[in-house]
Amino acid sequence: MSAHCHDSACSASTAAASPRYRRVLWVALFINAAMFGVEVLAGLAAGSVSLLADAVDFFGDAANYGVSLMVLGMAAAARARAALLKGLCMAAFGVFVIGRTLWSLQAGGVPEPLTMGAVGLLALLANVTVAAMLYAWREGDANMRSVWLCSRNDAIGNLAVMAAALGVFGTGSAWPDLLVAAVMAGLALSAARSVLKQARHELRQSAP
Repeated sequence: MSAHCHDSACSASTAAASPRYRRVLWVALFINAAMFGVEVLAGLAAGSVSLLADAVDFFGDAANYGVSLMVLGMAAAARARAALLKGLCMAAFGVFVIGRTLWSLQAGGVPEPLTMGAVGLLALLANVTVAAMLYAWREGDANMRSVWLCSRNDAIGNLAVMAAALGVFGTGSAWPDLLVAAVMAGLALSAARSVLKQARHELRQSAP
């Protein structure tokens, strides 16, 4: 097989189809699905927009890993189309969070910071674990890159949620929670733009 893999697209396909990569994606899928449930319950209980935003992100990532598992070993065009779908989902997440933040701004209320901080720490541990497992494939094709970017952004978002919890605790205001939610939306939109750009480029390259 190595005799036919002289370009980056072929190398990415071979790496993505490896049993090790498949196992990593299954573990990542399980971790993200479990954390989605935890953060939905915690976000509702604490009244935290940033936790709910992170929960939706975990759900999106679980679906992301599921799609990635479906297209492993497929042709470059199929993987690029999957990356396009995931990029659009990442963009939709960013738009959702912005809308939720604006709604919470109008509704008022102060979230419970201790729950935010504890769940944010648990989510950080989960995402750092996933990001570390996926680090070796961070420079792959658009499909593999989207998986890496999701995990990296999640870890950054978890740190921001913990900072928001500290801010809410110190100020007694919802503003830190809302600000972090807006930042998370920006990260999602930025990552979506990067994935969509690379996926479109790979689709053009794979066209006959």
